[in-house]
Amino acid sequence: MPFHVDLDIGTSGVTCVHTSFESRGERCAGTLLLPAGRARPPVIVMAHGFGAPRAAGLLAFAERFVAEGYAAYVFDYRNFGDSDGEPRHWVSPRRHLQDWSAAVAHVRSLSQIDAARIVLWGTSFSGGHVIRTAAFDREIRAVVAQVPHVSGLVSLMRTPIGLSLRMTLAAMRDIVGSVFGKPHYSPIVGQPGELAALTGDDASHGYVRLLPAGMPWDNRMLSRVFLEVPLYSPIRHARRVSAPTLIVAGRRDTITPAHAARRAAQRMRNGEFHLVDGNHFQMHLHDEHAFATNIAIQIDFLRRHLGVELKAATETDPQAHS
Repeated sequence: MPFHVDLDIGTSGVTCVHTSFESRGERCAGTLLLPAGRARPPVIVMAHGFGAPRAAGLLAFAERFVAEGYAAYVFDYRNFGDSDGEPRHWVSPRRHLQDWSAAVAHVRSLSQIDAARIVLWGTSFSGGHVIRTAAFDREIRAVVAQVPHVSGLVSLMRTPIGLSLRMTLAAMRDIVGSVFGKPHYSPIVGQPGELAALTGDDASHGYVRLLPAGMPWDNRMLSRVFLEVPLYSPIRHARRVSAPTLIVAGRRDTITPAHAARRAAQRMRNGEFHLVDGNHFQMHLHDEHAFATNIAIQIDFLRRHLGVELKAATETDPQAHS
């Protein structure tokens, strides 16, 4: 069953609107965060990476964006977090992309935001999703992809042959078992060499630090995703992305290598690449220096391409620069 986490931000004047949408007939939970004193601001649509619910670390970014005068819409994929869907913990790039399309369509229908200024924001696995989504949606205004998964081939090449075989067998066991109502799960995070999706040196420590205190979390996902990840390479669509796109990578990232992210940025017409001294999870954690550098780069990018200046907006002129 879905587990509800209160996403209301304690910052004075911020309005939280819980507004869900349907993706392929199932409800996806979403929360719209609106800044004070601004009418119809640009909106940043946000969702998490591999196997994480929206409550796991995304608010650290959303709070900063809202403080700068942007709205933020944060949603859970089907089968995760507060969203509906069974079986739970179903990681699938195909299904995630369907949810992204449905989320963007929903946000465009909201009267509180400027539907002509929609930004896609993704991290890790969803960093690839926003590149892929923007490649086929020319009305997206800008894209932010941090530590993005861009190449399934790179992921496959970094996986030992013996481990790849074990992953394939686990995936087949899941697919066959699902026919009889007995899906097979594998860990999301593990130690190097273990059968798990994320086994970089920083994974076992960093992933759990994203979770809010007291939040229950099952370290598992449907094993069938092991067959999808090697075939999922958003970099193939990078040349189709016309919107200004910021890609931020971690110099010491052992999960989504910086060199692949750089290549994706170089293929884009309006791609911008920044390398930050940090690992995959330090880029997400608000008490890390890498996070401070990362968020500063993102805010500068948004100001340059969205034209929002918070200091110019006043209570008497809420539509300034909108």
